[in-house]
Amino acid sequence: YRQAGMYARAGVDLDRAVMPRSVGKSVWLAGPLVGANGKHVMAGAALHGDDTTVPVLAPGNGKTKTGRLWVYLRDERPHAGPAPPGVLYRYSADRKGEHPRRHLTRFRGFLHADGYAGFGPLYQAEGGSPAPVTEVFCWAHVRRRFHDLHLAGSPLAKEALDRIGGLFDIGRAISGMPAEMRQRIRRSRAVPLVEELAAFLDATLPKLSGKSELAGAIRYPRSRWPALTRYLADGRLEISNNAAERAIRPLALGRKNWIFAGSDSGGGRAAAIYTLIETAKLNGLDPEAYLREVFGCIADHPINRIADLLPWNIDRARSRAAA
Repeated sequence: YRQAGMYARAGVDLDRAVMPRSVGKSVWLAGPLVGANGKHVMAGAALHGDDTTVPVLAPGNGKTKTGRLWVYLRDERPHAGPAPPGVLYRYSADRKGEHPRRHLTRFRGFLHADGYAGFGPLYQAEGGSPAPVTEVFCWAHVRRRFHDLHLAGSPLAKEALDRIGGLFDIGRAISGMPAEMRQRIRRSRAVPLVEELAAFLDATLPKLSGKSELAGAIRYPRSRWPALTRYLADGRLEISNNAAERAIRPLALGRKNWIFAGSDSGGGRAAAIYTLIETAKLNGLDPEAYLREVFGCIADHPINRIADLLPWNIDRARSRAAA
């Protein structure tokens, strides 16, 4: 609506219905590229996953329903991995667990995520085969609970918060180091802190009312301890799922501008466009320039060389074309 007004003031009469149709055709044209980006993301050994709400116009009544946008991020830069970063967004009309399980059908590896029950079946072994996905729980979620209680004046929550803060200090210090070095440092510095924290939590819990918020904050990490401490044994893993939350932020900011998606198919288009834009940004490209380059050549580009147009390959593809 705002863009149509801007065009009108510039003397261009562009109907609003034309703009989403053009986005839809662009998404169709870029479909193979979005798919190639998704294959790259799902080929990683570790992913960050999260989701957020998106209002979607419900047909016929002028009201909105609540859809979901899911994010799956592959980023090896914190452990000096060789693969370029990539992010994949997917849309679903609701938050049923079948959606992320379908998204991750071909993924095999570690998943940084919150405690959403829909991921649960992915972590379970079946038929004598190991579970396809290994859960890595997020320390930032644990820290927030103690932080809220600290603000309410709890000295025990403050002590837990300080101990967890020591783990994040180590994480910041080793960011960008090779995975093997990160694992060695964690073994020598972080493991003793985690063991001391566990002892502190276990000693504190019996002194509290079982119904208190602090008791709940302690039980929350202790019930997830194996997934919470899994990052200590593998330098490729992260202490938190903050990377996924950063990938969600553009969606939250976008909602303030575009208010709602016009339909479920519009939500799918948004996911595809966000995939292209945010992956370009992760690889240091100007997303507008990247999309201009892609849409300028993709119609005539060989389908068997679609990977040439991924953000980390497009400079080489441009150089070959110039030669």
